[in-house]
Amino acid sequence: MASPNSAELQQILRDTRTVAVVGASDNPARPSYEVYQYLARFSHFELYPVNPNIIDIDGTQVYPTLADLPVVPDMVDVFRRYDDLPGVLTDTLALSPHPKYLWLQQGLWHEEVGQQAQAAGLQVVMDRCLKVDYAWLIGR
Repeated sequence: MASPNSAELQQILRDTRTVAVVGASDNPARPSYEVYQYLARFSHFELYPVNPNIIDIDGTQVYPTLADLPVVPDMVDVFRRYDDLPGVLTDTLALSPHPKYLWLQQGLWHEEVGQQAQAAGLQVVMDRCLKVDYAWLIGR
């Protein structure tokens, strides 16, 4: 699987309106907290944090699963361990209609998950930080 180029990433970011952040954390020491906070403050995204172990992040409701979201997000942004990625894909594909994008955060690359997601019609981004790419390509 090849990573999208800069123009493709920019188009994904501009096209995305709603993002489910799977593995969002309320712990300021976690990268998912920092990314979530940045996106909440500076991006145009409507964010939906997903984590079955917490109920809110700084007063924002956290949903236990993707199935509990009030919308089908355009993008599922994933902060989970490698071994959890197939399950996240299963949950993503259970949404109807499917999200447009599956974004695996920096350090995550799962060839099989990427291929299955693409076969189901999702555009896949792996091993990239949504916060960094948003700041770089959209410019906030």
